[in-house]
Amino acid sequence: MDPQTSVSQQQFALVYLPNKGLSVKKRRNKRFPASCVELKESKEDAIESAKASDKKYAAIVIGPSKSSEGQFIYYLQAWLES
Repeated sequence: MDPQTSVSQQQFALVYLPNKGLSVKKRRNKRFPASCVELKESKEDAIESAKASDKKYAAIVIGPSKSSEGQFIYYLQAWLES
């Protein structure tokens, strides 16, 4: 994060993980397209909205950033426990 700008910020979110069979803890990918990230107002809101059955997990993300492919992405900072 660049402390002099507000381009990418730490935010609470739900992250959609469509891949079957991968646990949240073992997932190697630490960046997600914006289409898989739903920003939330607070940590509590993210945790309460998380549903493993819908493959949506609470997290702290940093972003948005623009990838070299031109897509907006978010970087995983940490998973939040419910």
